[in-house]
Amino acid sequence: MNNPESLMYTKSHEWLHRDGDTYEIGITDYAQSELGDIVFINLPNVDDEVVSGEALADVESVKAVSDILSPVSGTVVEVNEELLDAPEKINEAPYHAWIARISSVTDVLETLTSAQYEEFLKQEE
Repeated sequence: MNNPESLMYTKSHEWLHRDGDTYEIGITDYAQSELGDIVFINLPNVDDEVVSGEALADVESVKAVSDILSPVSGTVVEVNEELLDAPEKINEAPYHAWIARISSVTDVLETLTSAQYEEFLKQEE
């Protein structure tokens, strides 16, 4: 699996990238491979308040519908609307297909480094 060292990861298989006061969030390569072909995504709305550990969005794949948990509490400032017409971009490039950008962050779940996340994945198998 490819897990860029510049990102932070959660045990629920989301990735985070911090840029100043804003966090960009997506799902990991492992998550997209477990889901299979993603055919639909339900994005949050701009200005939605999200709570860490609760659903941020959900994706529908050929296997199931799955929640994407927010690793942070804050306000949605931007969503990746490209994914509405092309949710398969998550399968093609999960670390470029960000789902939402969150700012006014008040809480961040425990995160893992790339190496810690890869070790966690080995334990999951």
